[in-house]
Amino acid sequence: MRVVELEVRHVRVALRRKVTHASHVRTETDNVVVRCKLSDGSVGYGEGVPRDYVTGETIDFSFDLLKRSDVAKQLDTDAENFVQAVHLAERLKLASQASDDRGILGNAARCALELAVLDAFGRAFGEPLTRVAELVAPELYKFRDRVQYSGVIGNPRGWKKRLYPLVYRLAGFKQVKLKVGIEGQDDVKRTKTMRRWLGRKIDLRIDANEAWAPTDVADRIRELEPFGITSVEQPVRHEDVACLADVRKQVKTPIMLDESLCGMVDAERAARGGWCDLFNLRLSKCGGFIPSLRLAQYAKQHNLGYQLGCQVGETAILSAAGRHFAASVADIRYLEGSYDRHLVWESLAVDDLTFQRTGWAPALIGSGLGFALDPARLDWVTKRKETLLG
Repeated sequence: MRVVELEVRHVRVALRRKVTHASHVRTETDNVVVRCKLSDGSVGYGEGVPRDYVTGETIDFSFDLLKRSDVAKQLDTDAENFVQAVHLAERLKLASQASDDRGILGNAARCALELAVLDAFGRAFGEPLTRVAELVAPELYKFRDRVQYSGVIGNPRGWKKRLYPLVYRLAGFKQVKLKVGIEGQDDVKRTKTMRRWLGRKIDLRIDANEAWAPTDVADRIRELEPFGITSVEQPVRHEDVACLADVRKQVKTPIMLDESLCGMVDAERAARGGWCDLFNLRLSKCGGFIPSLRLAQYAKQHNLGYQLGCQVGETAILSAAGRHFAASVADIRYLEGSYDRHLVWESLAVDDLTFQRTGWAPALIGSGLGFALDPARLDWVTKRKETLLG
């Protein structure tokens, strides 16, 4: 069994609502989708979400990188079973960039390629992606038949400021993330309001998206600690991340890295420098399913925690991959994703993968990614496609 066709697409999906945080405002998303076909006819799909302000990637860069990386030669081998296919997927490398000392430029493209290969071979051998966690990181493997996602509150206006937290509270969500650091907003007032309407039982964490200056960050966090926040995600720009070693000594709240945690080089620097307590793992940002597993392993080895996050605008492809990761990896502190119906106009799936009203969602037990993609919908949102193999 081997790969006989590879195709890469640029898909543009409109969002159902404007998404605002301290780093960006978005009304649509431009994603990379890879289609992989095997010699037995099995077809798999993978997705990446390039973000130039996170890993320096654009759609055009992703296309060019995949074409320059000679992926056809890397995949020119037979896999006799799923174990061999997983090893094949882990070995995939895209062309290196001289200026990329973090080793992250191309992570979204690699994620799309890796997921497509794993999906195709998973379908061919009748294995779900949860099996990847068992094979790659057996010490982390713990299957659950359902998982519960957390809610996210961005920048609601007017009456929605009270509606959103109240809905999460009444629906039975256990965790909510609040975006802070948004220009023109009073973080103390907003966090106080959210806590009042969420109640005291819900786990509330905040995400500053690099908004705060190194000289202010400790004070900003301490102002919000009375409201029972459980973590602070990426409070400063990546360029200033080393200041967090000192900040951690001044605050009680655990610090999580996101934009500064995109690969193993970042993880090693963070652990060595004492910059954080938690990693935010996002499959596209971190280069795929297997690299994210390796980062979870590294965090565990260094007594750090981790959450599974997501990219704004993920379609059902990444939602399904995230579901498999969440259902098979132990000790995930917080879980984000599967916002499909709530966020994108076209999820690309035949069935709805959105989490249920309470945030709960079942594990996907079918082979590969475990869902059916709608080719007509994929064609509808495709802006460009090119053949890499076949």
